[in-house]
Amino acid sequence: METVKLAAEIGATSYPGRGIVIGRTPDGKKAAIAYFIMGRSSNSRNRIFVTEGEGIRTEAFDPSKLEDPSLIIYAPVRVRGTDTIVTNGDQTDTIYENMDQGDTFEESLRNREFEPDAPNFTPRISGLLHIDDDYTYEISILKSNNGDPDQCLRYTFTYDNPADGQGHFIHTYMGDGNPLPSFEGEPTPVTIDTNDIDEFTDLVWNALNDDNKVSLFIRMIDIETGKYDTRIVNKNQ
Repeated sequence: METVKLAAEIGATSYPGRGIVIGRTPDGKKAAIAYFIMGRSSNSRNRIFVTEGEGIRTEAFDPSKLEDPSLIIYAPVRVRGTDTIVTNGDQTDTIYENMDQGDTFEESLRNREFEPDAPNFTPRISGLLHIDDDYTYEISILKSNNGDPDQCLRYTFTYDNPADGQGHFIHTYMGDGNPLPSFEGEPTPVTIDTNDIDEFTDLVWNALNDDNKVSLFIRMIDIETGKYDTRIVNKNQ
């Protein structure tokens, strides 16, 4: 697949839903992560990201307006040793706990499937970054078979020694619609154009549709030392 500009790919649709970007900075020194959430309903838009330990969780901006929390309140990011887990749902905890018991990233998701939000059946997208002597990452998607709730399609993509200045982008929806069309194909190869975390944050946030964007998490991890910097942007402040 052709590598495309990240900002252009994010901005290509008004509603990519929730998205994960994982890659490597141009200088080769840092792993780069982006996770964003968007919303069309008042319940989905009533959210912010807050720090929790070395990760983050979602929280209602106005608790009095919170309706169904089941699919919108979760920990998108958790750190387990030299691994960073990022997902669009409570499967973050499933991956963390099952890997503690010896399962691989892919095995950890065998008992999970797409979200039970008919008729959309939103895909569960997940990523795992492993930084030790080298840097690798994996990206998973669990999706229905063209809207069939009785069939779950499971795909895991592994990227060893990712190239400098490149990454991969996966998101839940191909665009707006009713029902919302699930992501198709492999994670999209994208450029990571900057070593600067604030520039990267601005690039992703500004590329998201202004009406639908809700929150953004950015992290850059020094591959040699494991030290990291984080940025969180919430539309609701």
